[in-house]
Amino acid sequence: MKILLTTLNSKFVHTNLAIRYLKSCTSHLTQIDIKEYTINNTIDYILKDMYNENADVIAFSTYIWNVDETLKIAKNMKKISPHIKILLGGPEVSYDYVKVMEDNPYIDYLIYGEGEVTFREFVEYMLGKKDITNIDGIVYRENENIIVNKERCLLTLLDEIPSIYENIDIKEYENKIVYYETSRGCPFNCQYCLSSTIKGLRFFDIERVKKELKILIDAKVKQVKFVDRTFNANKKYALDIMNFLIEHDNGYTNFHFEVTAHLIDEEMLEFLSKCKQGLFQFEVGVQSTNPLTLKEIQRNCDFDKLSYVVKKISSFKNIHQHLDLIAGLPYENYESFRNSFNMVFNLGIDQLQLGFLKMLKGSGVRNNAKKHGYLYKDYPPYEVLCNNYMTYGELLRIKDIEEMLELYFNSDNFNLSISYIIKNYYGEDAFKFFEDISSFWNDRGYFKTSQGKNEQYKILLEFYENKINKKIDLFKEILKYDYVSLGRTSNIPNFFNKIEIEDFKNRCHKFLQEEENIKRFLPQYKDVSAKNIIKYVNFEVFRYNISKLKQDICCDLKEELTIMLFIYDLDKKVFEKSKSYNVEI
Repeated sequence: MKILLTTLNSKFVHTNLAIRYLKSCTSHLTQIDIKEYTINNTIDYILKDMYNENADVIAFSTYIWNVDETLKIAKNMKKISPHIKILLGGPEVSYDYVKVMEDNPYIDYLIYGEGEVTFREFVEYMLGKKDITNIDGIVYRENENIIVNKERCLLTLLDEIPSIYENIDIKEYENKIVYYETSRGCPFNCQYCLSSTIKGLRFFDIERVKKELKILIDAKVKQVKFVDRTFNANKKYALDIMNFLIEHDNGYTNFHFEVTAHLIDEEMLEFLSKCKQGLFQFEVGVQSTNPLTLKEIQRNCDFDKLSYVVKKISSFKNIHQHLDLIAGLPYENYESFRNSFNMVFNLGIDQLQLGFLKMLKGSGVRNNAKKHGYLYKDYPPYEVLCNNYMTYGELLRIKDIEEMLELYFNSDNFNLSISYIIKNYYGEDAFKFFEDISSFWNDRGYFKTSQGKNEQYKILLEFYENKINKKIDLFKEILKYDYVSLGRTSNIPNFFNKIEIEDFKNRCHKFLQEEENIKRFLPQYKDVSAKNIIKYVNFEVFRYNISKLKQDICCDLKEELTIMLFIYDLDKKVFEKSKSYNVEI
């Protein structure tokens, strides 16, 4: 018997942890193959590929981003190969499993809840070794009836799950994110999150974790993303893992964690201050700063402590911090969301992600939707449309703001320009800037078509000239600095100031031929010829000494002809995409 474990990931770089666990639990019983697709693959391509697998059972891992396409594929697979047994599992079918079976008669079996043991027993059943009536956590058909077996208890010992990394094939992770799990559950009870439906917090054995992480480090995977809902729930356990990662740093792999900032104490801050730049990334869920909202969604958050921790870590200049907010939560109206946005943005973070509340099956906010007047899409991803506190129109405005935030802030392509505009003309109200520029895009129709790199810069300049209209020549130079800092280019757009210097190209080459200049600015290029160095650097002339703004974004600059050297081949592009220095040539 051959079983195909499959899923549709949201992006090519993603990998599915769940189906690998299932394979590890059952590969000793029969042939188990894994196939991963993305939601961008056509259904015809996936059908063809699955059909050619000649499987007896196809088991789909389902989530909000793939359930619609998954059901279409499963339905058509059943049409062309009626003998194939179709099994579904995952969070998107774990809460209304009877309805899923009723609405989709081509589904033969469904696993709800934690799936590893249930799937292993299902495989034993398919091999004639187990009675299906004795398998907890499974739903199946018996003649015209849908039978729901009792709920399976959670695994007491996670280490019963065989490792999926001991015989790792690095090719399957090439150019992809490796997801890794050290624990299951969450110490908190946030009502918008499915983790709140699972009580308790369970950990894999620390020695197993270290052994598996060493395998990934030795394989030199690009990134390991920990899926633990609160990685630092157990400080001693978290510190042990991070210390191990520091000790075995391979100079290439980085590690991403979801952490709860207010749980980070002085001991951990002291530890984090000594970490190598770029080794760790932190994702910090804030969601809201409104006390009524936080109380209603049962989210414990000490914002004063969070602010202190985030600012402290930011001062270390070694860990990239990404903070999250959710629009559409109970009691959070438009002005309250503005306040939450500004409070978080003004912490001096590296990225701010705006999400929109999803009324997930089984979540507390969905169960209490009527209390807050929620209207939401009744199909995945179940995104909120409006509630008693925020209209659909206001949510649409925030969606436009979110797009501008991604483009002009989270991209890191406009760092100096956006900082200059906000600090000098918007002060503490960064939300107002993103609100204004999103209105500008709407008024000019820029949202209607895709805007390339040069257009994005041109539109920001156009916005500045129309909305602010002060020190325009200076802002052009700031914007040019951001443009040049992204990468080497010989074609600066003509809307920037172009300053001609006599014999500039030859003078730049002479600069790179001077041993003292190489020793001071480019020691990694010792004994490399100037014609080869020039491939990785750039010289640009500015009317103002832009470097001063990097020290004080509000300083008053006077015209001062300045030549800057940009270096692009950085080992770690954590906070900057290049290094720049003022030079004389």
